[in-house]
Order: sequence, then C-alpha cells, then structure tokens
Amino acid sequence: MERILFGDNQFFAVSHISDEKSRAQAIKFKDDRAIIRTLDYAMDTGISTFMCTTHDRISNICDFIRANPAKYDKFCIYPCMPYAHKYANAVTELGIVGTLKEYVPGNFFGSILKGGVAYLSKDYLSIMELLIDAELKMFKGIKTPVVFLQNVVTDLLLGLGMADVLRAFHDYVIKKYNAEAGFITMNMPKLLSMLNDAGIQNPIICASINKVGFRMSGGKELYEETLRTKKVRAIAMQVLAGGAISVKEAIEYVCSLPNIQSILFGASSQANIQETVSLIHHYDNIIKEELPSYH
Repeated sequence: MERILFGDNQFFAVSHISDEKSRAQAIKFKDDRAIIRTLDYAMDTGISTFMCTTHDRISNICDFIRANPAKYDKFCIYPCMPYAHKYANAVTELGIVGTLKEYVPGNFFGSILKGGVAYLSKDYLSIMELLIDAELKMFKGIKTPVVFLQNVVTDLLLGLGMADVLRAFHDYVIKKYNAEAGFITMNMPKLLSMLNDAGIQNPIICASINKVGFRMSGGKELYEETLRTKKVRAIAMQVLAGGAISVKEAIEYVCSLPNIQSILFGASSQANIQETVSLIHHYDNIIKEELPSYH
C-alpha cells in the first residue's frame, strides 16, 4: 500500500466539524468535474490511491478514469463497501421488498420469498458474495488492489462475534478479485484479535488514530500498545480528530507511531492537499533520520 491515501468524505458532504462545512462541500462538489479536478490535485502531489465508498456518483468518476487510461495508468482505487446510505435511502424510497429486488439477483429474491428468514440465515454468505459483486461492478477495468468492508458492517459483525463472515469476506475478495481484503473499524485492538483468531494474520485495518483518542474505542493507549506489539498493517484515518487538532500536530503524532503503513486524509482544496502531503513527508524524513543506521 502507498504511504498516503486520498479519501472521499469531502466529496459527499461528510464533515466531522460542522453541518455548515458539509453544506459548503455539497455545493462545491455538486459537479463531477470538481471531484476529478481535486483528484488531479492529489495526483500532482504524488498520491496515486483513492480510497472511496461505493457511492453512486463514484460510478461516474470510474467512467472518466476508464476513458483516460494514459493519464490514470498508475491510479488505484480502494473501494469501501457497502455504502450504507445507499441502502438506507433505497429502503426509504422502495421499501424493504423493493430494495431486495433492486440489489439481490432474481433467483435469490425468489428463494428469499419462499424461504423467508430461514433461507437468509441458511445462505447469507452466498448473498454476501453477490452483494460484493454488485458493489464492485462499477470498478471494472480499474486497479482495486485492496477492497474494504465498511465499519458499519465490520463493527456489527465484531459485536455479534461473527468471525466466520469476516473470514468469508476476506477469502472471497482474494479468490474472486485477486485483491487483499481490508477492514474499517472503530475498535482496532478488538478486531485484530478476532481476525487473528479467525486465521487472518497481519490484516489490513483502517481505524481512527489520532492524538486525542477521537473514535478510538478502548482508548489511545491501547491503540499505541497494539501498534507497538502486534502484527497489523494499519491505516490511520480521522487523524485530525474531527478538527480538534491542527494539521501539523496531527501529522507529527501519527508519523511518530510504529506500524502505521498508510495515512488516509481528505481535503477539498489544492493548498490543503499540498500542506498535508508536505507535512507527512517532512515528519517521515525526521523519523528516518532519528532511526539508528547499521553498516
């Protein structure tokens, strides 16, 4: 994985700071061209990986990338699924039955009607595979070396102790898409333990990691100990703690931690992208200079 990953929250009016900022971003990125322009700003700083949800508008971005293969030949996308709002909105508009018709293939839908809950519980892993296929369809022809399970599902399965489903997601992504499976969570230490117990070693886990413990279930100290003592490929997200700390302070902290393979951030302006990337490189270089050299 690349050291720096670019996220998509700003494109779809997700702000952990204020509703006002969310509204401003919704206006700024109402046109797909604004999203493409911002991705190009990120590419200009050397970022080549876009980590995004399976929001319907991402399909348009994928179309543009496929239409410009020379420009985006080294560009990768890390899809994060499912996009929960999509299904919530579908239930609101279409109802539960209508949503099943929309997203579950016909033969399975017929079986669900006949067998009801018993069928769902019997073959839920097969249904999960079909939904993965449906979610990834928009990325056909684009490099997707890592596919993530969103925290809304990861943490539900974690809470229910359903390690078999997490393992099934992991195995299916490898088998069907020749990609690695990643997991987004709000409880990295507990998830890492469950994944290890399920036979998944050195997993890719994306979690909130920041100086003030924002959305770090179990506490900052436990995360630091886990990073120091366990084998995990960690991706730090929400490093600014929802705006509670400055960019400089946030990046200095996260770069000082061991075992952070990648840093995920989102920004809506060229200046903010350049600043964040520059700070990551700056503090990474400081850490390298402080490490003992062996000859």
